[in-house]
Amino acid sequence: MQSTYTIADYLVDRLAGCGIDHMFGVPGDYNLQFLDHVIDHPSVCWVGCANELNAAYAADGYARVHGAGALLTTYGVGELSALNGIAGSFAEYVPVLHIVGAPGSGSQQRGEMLHHTLGDGDFGHFFEMSIPVSVARAKLTVSNACQEIDRVLREMLTERRPAYLMLPADVAKAPATAPVNAITLLPEYVDDNAMSAFLAAARQMLTPCKRVALLADFLAQRYGLQPMLRSWVSAQPLANATLLMGKGLLDEHQNGFVGTYSGAASDEKARAAIEDADAILCIGTRFTDTITAGFTQVLPQAKTIELQPNAARVGARWFSGLPIEQAARALQALCAELSANWLVPEPRAALPAAKSSGILTQNSFWQALQDALLPGDIILADQGTAAFGAASLRLPEDAMLIVQPLWGSIGFTLPAAFGAQTAAPERRVVLVVGDGAAQLTIQELGSMLRDGQKPLILLLNNEGYTVERAIHGPEQRYNDIASWNWTQLPQALSLNCQAESWRVTETVQLREVLELAARRQRLSFVEVVLPKQEIPELLRAVTQALEARNSTPQ
Repeated sequence: MQSTYTIADYLVDRLAGCGIDHMFGVPGDYNLQFLDHVIDHPSVCWVGCANELNAAYAADGYARVHGAGALLTTYGVGELSALNGIAGSFAEYVPVLHIVGAPGSGSQQRGEMLHHTLGDGDFGHFFEMSIPVSVARAKLTVSNACQEIDRVLREMLTERRPAYLMLPADVAKAPATAPVNAITLLPEYVDDNAMSAFLAAARQMLTPCKRVALLADFLAQRYGLQPMLRSWVSAQPLANATLLMGKGLLDEHQNGFVGTYSGAASDEKARAAIEDADAILCIGTRFTDTITAGFTQVLPQAKTIELQPNAARVGARWFSGLPIEQAARALQALCAELSANWLVPEPRAALPAAKSSGILTQNSFWQALQDALLPGDIILADQGTAAFGAASLRLPEDAMLIVQPLWGSIGFTLPAAFGAQTAAPERRVVLVVGDGAAQLTIQELGSMLRDGQKPLILLLNNEGYTVERAIHGPEQRYNDIASWNWTQLPQALSLNCQAESWRVTETVQLREVLELAARRQRLSFVEVVLPKQEIPELLRAVTQALEARNSTPQ
């Protein structure tokens, strides 16, 4: 136990002050002494992972549920292994602090040829590699550490994106003074003139309208707008939908909710409710290729109002200096003033009758899962058949969906589920992951069992990279994977295995297993055998668009 308060203590205290009470990572000799301070901390828990990539995914999943996360790796080999996960967090606005335990300051200044380096005496290579995927970064020294820690954390929380700290081993041990005040975020600047001009333009567009729709996406969730948006659409006659990345943001059982909008691949009633409206309010939207079936959205600029983190648009005109929350609240108030004559949207159609027997198919699987979901569930669906099948679900009250369609790194969700369950042990985590994706990151199943977690894991066994088969080369061997005995993996990854495993091929079997798993007595691992070439309808539209774009000269 250290008797002197150090920079390491300061950093961990600052994480605790930001509400980050778990740190994911892998030990390495350059971070071990800092790690002692994490172990000794009264409120921040160390969570060891099987490798650095999985740790980055786990920190991302934790941050999506908890608000922010932390990751610890060693210099060079560790941080580069984690970089893919950090890049996904950057692309999808997830605040994760990446702490890198580095060689001592003297060794760096002398340019010593140390392990985990490129052998050229330059210790700045990997710091430079972090720049494109972090909003703030610092090389900590004894003289700047406390100030830089505060600055980097403040920027990370403000921008909702990852940040990077290089912490030399000797700096971590240096004495420091404990923080007195909590880190406070600077108030967001609002340009009053721009706000007035924005509202005037919005009023001009909305005044003659009879049908107005609201389309929300993940940035609204990242910037804390979920409660306000739910109140907004429940109080005003707005047809409303989300894109796939923002699914779960709105109450999917409200009368005005029409489903997941996916451009031309949308359900026809959902597509018409959004695209045929007189005006569409796009709140925190990002139209990527995979969630719009190849940019097939029809949302003319002339009838859209768009809110982004620091700017807003009405028609072709942009207004800068408008934080998204303030712009959304002002627009909500304007809509309340104008909405008396708006038409009430038609109620969403009832869900189709579910099949309870027969060989499992994509349709019967998703219908069975729909019936098994519970209020408050955290559902993770890996990129591929899982994510695009999940788009058709009608989420229960307070349920959350985690997908990664922008960065699209297969295997992300299994460690992310570990992180999400760590963040919310009282909630049920439901993971849907393909067999190809699971082979990348299955090691973290061992960490779930070690920590006594009890998620429901649905492993979709369709014999390989089915999403890639749908795009190109359905019979090519590059889309094949090794055949694993999936139901034996929990036992292989835990000496004292507290898990139940099943292999199901028929709908009735799956429904029985899902009913058993709802009791949450232990980790439930279900191998779901599905046809090799079958994919959800939304994914079919997406893969056709991707194949066409990849095959056509640009």
